[in-house]
Amino acid sequence: MYMTDPTNVHEPVPQSAKLTAREKKWIIYDVGNSAFVLLSTAVIPIYAKSLMPADGNIVSAWGYAQTIASLVIALLMPLLGSIADVQGMKIKFFLGFFGTGVVTCCAMALPLTWLPFLVVYILATIGLNGSLTFYDSMLIDATSNERMDKVSSHGYGWGYIGSTVPFIFCIALIFGGPSLFDWSTVACTRASFIITAIWWVAFTIPLLTSYRQVHYRATRDQLGSAVRGTFSELAGTFGKIVKNKPLWMFMIAFFFYIDAVNTVISMSTSYGAELGIDSTQLVVALLVTQFVAFPCAILYGRLAGRFGCKVMITAAVVAYMCIVFFAAFFLKSAVEFWILAILVGMFQGGIQALSRSYYGKIIPKDHANEYYGFYDIFGKTASIIGTFLVATTTSLTGNASLGVLSIAVLLVAALVFLLLQKDPTRE
Repeated sequence: MYMTDPTNVHEPVPQSAKLTAREKKWIIYDVGNSAFVLLSTAVIPIYAKSLMPADGNIVSAWGYAQTIASLVIALLMPLLGSIADVQGMKIKFFLGFFGTGVVTCCAMALPLTWLPFLVVYILATIGLNGSLTFYDSMLIDATSNERMDKVSSHGYGWGYIGSTVPFIFCIALIFGGPSLFDWSTVACTRASFIITAIWWVAFTIPLLTSYRQVHYRATRDQLGSAVRGTFSELAGTFGKIVKNKPLWMFMIAFFFYIDAVNTVISMSTSYGAELGIDSTQLVVALLVTQFVAFPCAILYGRLAGRFGCKVMITAAVVAYMCIVFFAAFFLKSAVEFWILAILVGMFQGGIQALSRSYYGKIIPKDHANEYYGFYDIFGKTASIIGTFLVATTTSLTGNASLGVLSIAVLLVAALVFLLLQKDPTRE
């Protein structure tokens, strides 16, 4: 039986009103965790490559690391998500994964060889993604149904922009530290892991001190039944999805294309490093991606109002196919990598934002939480197939370009399902 804590129910707030204190404290966690996300994209792969032997392949190793982390989350989250509905458990699970992420982020600063370093990084990634799953579910406790779109969008936006602050500081330390402090580049890079962990903790404290679970299962006596009922609940929701053809066709398409999108994000820097592009050019180009993504996401939303969500999502999938072909066949220098970074930024935020809103339009509104559970699993654990494809193709062929090209298989599959799907929002 689900209950609502009357002492923590939100006061009615107009949709157009400014953000409340509780909403701001929920949003601010995105600023904290996004710093680690950006560091994982731009700095950590380059550092990992420097630890590997001369004949090591960072694209393959990084791909397997991402795949393992994603698979662990995919297996854990359905069960833990159900248990977290028990009163008081959500914040404990959040703390557990958040703590794992922060501690292992600090541990990456230890003098490790490449394999132990990748193991620690996998644990940090599991901590991050696990915390994000419970963070997303805290949205229903942080605001009202009418304001969720606004609050969630602010989370994305501040995450994009806020993460650049510690990132710029870390980059300045990595490239300026050796001359200013007489530190080695390796020491400065390791210090950036500590700085990122401190930033992550600092912007988590407001959420931890203010969070109150409004919606929950009544008592911990229901913990056992929550565990036993998890798989039957998932099976029931899955059965409803199967009966809704437009919905399941979109979900399959979403799984394929968001897998490709996440793979491009997670593998871009390691691929650039493998091609021998200067690390300075890599990190600055990816910083540009962060600034480009936010306004382009807003523009994409406006275009969707004119042409429709599905049309713009399909256009983004086609654009990503072009991006993959460009990366595989034409990316040879820093100039091309800059072009790639801008192109990714143009479509990354848009396809993520519109996917969420389109999904909300085609699911039954009276079962939204059940359906968004599946959406969250797909979104948070995507890149399992993509990173595995890249890693395996690169290992078998010895050619990183062919590894990147393999991502196109996912996009073609997504495009087929999108084109065959009948758009229920146009009926």
